[in-house]
Amino acid sequence: MLLVSYTNSVKGNTNYRPPNFKMVHNKINFQYYLKVQKVYYICTMQLEEAKTKFINQWGSLGSKWGINRTMAQIHALFLTSNEPLSAEEVMETLQISRGNANMNIRVLIDWGLVYKEHKLGERKEFFTGEKDIWKVAQRVIKIRQRQELDPIIQVLTEIQNVETTDSNTEEVVLFTQQIESIKSLAELADTSLTKISTSNQGWFLRTFMKLFK
Repeated sequence: MLLVSYTNSVKGNTNYRPPNFKMVHNKINFQYYLKVQKVYYICTMQLEEAKTKFINQWGSLGSKWGINRTMAQIHALFLTSNEPLSAEEVMETLQISRGNANMNIRVLIDWGLVYKEHKLGERKEFFTGEKDIWKVAQRVIKIRQRQELDPIIQVLTEIQNVETTDSNTEEVVLFTQQIESIKSLAELADTSLTKISTSNQGWFLRTFMKLFK
């Protein structure tokens, strides 16, 4: 009961500290006290440690998706920051150069994931991140469509019509069929992603849940 009561008192209270052993040695033995301390440390990961862990993991995830790792880490920093940040604060937190910070912040602004924000009396530029994760997903989808799907669909359209001669008719037919099938899949993906990027979250969740009925 004491361990449960202690654990409940720790949750949600970042200022709580474990009791001094001298105050409790008459009530509980040393091994039990160590268990209580272990519960305390499990329940109270430091905020900065948690942020760093998230930023590193977000950066790793971004690199696997073909996104600049530093840009993904900067985005994660803005996602977890309640206050607007300057480029200098981004540089100091992530230990990156000014050029690297400025370049990636500009890209994030172009993507609609970070906004400029001016503070009264400050000459520095400050930035804040989009916190609505659904909007973040929609904007990333639009960018990836523009960068990846649009170019391949354009190329597939251009090479769909190939000149036929007496010597290559069969080969042209097979090539054209293959290109048409790839284009159909690319267009289906493009249409589906466009629907997601222009719909509200409620529609997506309802549609997604129907797949499991």
